[in-house]
Amino acid sequence: MPRNKKTLLVFGGFVIAVAAAFYPIFFHPLSHRTEYKQAQMINRADINQADVQPVGVKIWSDPFKPADK
Repeated sequence: MPRNKKTLLVFGGFVIAVAAAFYPIFFHPLSHRTEYKQAQMINRADINQADVQPVGVKIWSDPFKPADK
């Protein structure tokens, strides 16, 4: 039984470490959309999108805008 506990603790620790790494990358921005949308509007305010995009590439769009169906 001690071997099973040790294995469970190792894998459980790994799962917790992965979850802790994903929280600031995925879940925090997902739950605080308005804050990130405001920050993007401020950061992109002085950028002329046509000047920074390579030729033939679609110009940036709002990532928070619902997809057209």
